[in-house]
Amino acid sequence: MVRADLRASYQDVAFTTATPFESDGSTVDHTALVDNISKLYDSGARQFVPCGNTGEYYSLTDEERVDVVASHVEAVGPEATITAGAAGSLVEVERLASAYEDAGADALMVMHPDHTYVHETGLKEYYHRICDSTDLGVVIYKRGPQVTRDVIADVSERENLVAVKFAVNDIKEFSQTVDDVPGELTWVNGIAERYALAFAIEGATGYTTGIGNFVPEATLALHAAVESRDWTRARRIQQSLRPYEDLREQAGEENNIAAANNVSAVKYGMDLAGYRGGVVRSPLVELSEEDKSRADDYYRQIQSEPLHETA
Repeated sequence: MVRADLRASYQDVAFTTATPFESDGSTVDHTALVDNISKLYDSGARQFVPCGNTGEYYSLTDEERVDVVASHVEAVGPEATITAGAAGSLVEVERLASAYEDAGADALMVMHPDHTYVHETGLKEYYHRICDSTDLGVVIYKRGPQVTRDVIADVSERENLVAVKFAVNDIKEFSQTVDDVPGELTWVNGIAERYALAFAIEGATGYTTGIGNFVPEATLALHAAVESRDWTRARRIQQSLRPYEDLREQAGEENNIAAANNVSAVKYGMDLAGYRGGVVRSPLVELSEEDKSRADDYYRQIQSEPLHETA
C-alpha cells in the first residue's frame, strides 16, 4: 500500500481487536478470531489493529502476536489495513516488525513506551531507528506525557510515519500538537467514541474503537455522522454508546485501579452479540455479575438506537 493511501486509510474507524482464547486461556482460538474479524469486515470495518491493549498485547508471546496478525490477514479482503502493535526494546520491535511484514501486515503501531525512565532525545532516536528498520508504515501511539509534542514533531516528516494515535484526554494539547507538527500525518483520536466529536473538530480524521468489536454498525454510523458534520445524529449515537464506554473505564469490584473493566467488558459484549470474546488472561479479570447485568442493559440500549436517522 503506497504511503498516501496508507495515511488515508486511518481517516476511518480503527478496530482495536480483542484476542479470543480457548476456554482455559492457554492458547489463542484462531478459528474464533478469523470468524470475528470476518464478521467485522462484512459489517464494513476496514482498519484493524491487532495486538494492541484491547488485544491483550502484554499477555501474548511474540509467537502468538505474529500468529494473531496472520489470522487477521487471512480473515480480511484487500481493502483492509492491518496495523500490528509492538513494544519494548528496539531489537524486539524490529524483530516483530519483520515478522509482521512477512505475515502480511501493512503497518506497525509502536506502543506507548513502557520504560520507567525515558529521555526526549532517546525517544526521538528510538522512533527514527524503528522507521529506519522497516518498510511498514509506522504509527506512534501516544498514551501519556512521555511522548511529547517535540518528539512527534522531530520524527513527523519521516516518509513511513503515517499516523499518530493520540490517546490522551487533553484536547488543548491535541489541538496545539496538530498545529505545531510539520509532517503530513493522519491524526487518530485514540480515546474512542466518547470524544469523537471534540477531537474531529480539532483535526482528528479517525478514531479507534474497542466496543466496535461487538457493535460495529453503531460505531461506523457515528463516524459517518461525524464525517458529514451531522452533529445531531452523531451526538445521539455517541450518547447511546457512552454508558457502555463508562463501564469499561471503571475499576470493577474489589479494585482501586482505573479501567480494569476495559477488555473484559469488550469480550463480554462480544459474547452478547454473537462473536467469540471469551476469557481474559491474567492479570485481567472477568466482569463481576453486577457489571455483567449493567452491560446487558447498556448493550440493549445500543441495539435499540436508530443509527441512520437525524432526530
